[in-house]
Amino acid sequence: MFYLASASPRRRELLTQIGVQFKLAPVDIDETPQPGEDAKRYVERLALEKAQTALASLNDPEEAVVLGSDTSVIIDNQIRTKPHSAADAKRMLQQLSGNRHQVFTAVAVISQQQQKVISVATDVVFRTLSETEIDAYIATGEPMDKAGSYGIQGKGAILVDHIHGSYSNVVGLPLTETAALLTEFSIKVWSEDQQG
Repeated sequence: MFYLASASPRRRELLTQIGVQFKLAPVDIDETPQPGEDAKRYVERLALEKAQTALASLNDPEEAVVLGSDTSVIIDNQIRTKPHSAADAKRMLQQLSGNRHQVFTAVAVISQQQQKVISVATDVVFRTLSETEIDAYIATGEPMDKAGSYGIQGKGAILVDHIHGSYSNVVGLPLTETAALLTEFSIKVWSEDQQG
């Protein structure tokens, strides 16, 4: 059985989009960056820890394959996770306004026999935002559970001028790379029967 170690509705939607059957096994881990940890190492560590934690919690770990994933926004060499408050979200959006940043997503797929971790980076360029726009966007509530305080697949789409790279990576799961990884673990994509 294949499990998704995430409560993210976006990751559920993306896996469903490519016809992957899965069960949910969300986990809660400490997502604090370690001292001196760069973005790639950070998201890869968290993705793997999520998958390992979920696998250890299952009743049938011998038969299970688990996917863990983590997404972070990087600007000025700083890791930007989910905002802690509206004020924090505002600071992040002001920093992103008119600037280029990177979105890193790591995907870890593990079983008791093997584990693979990959990460993908996408460049995102924001248009210049007014303070009124930033406040109005925060008032929608959408930024509060998103890395970097925005969701490209939602209302935040109008904040983005353009991207270079994988769109689904910015949403939270790079589908091309994820599908290839799942195939290595004999997890089918484009399956006719879906479940979530």
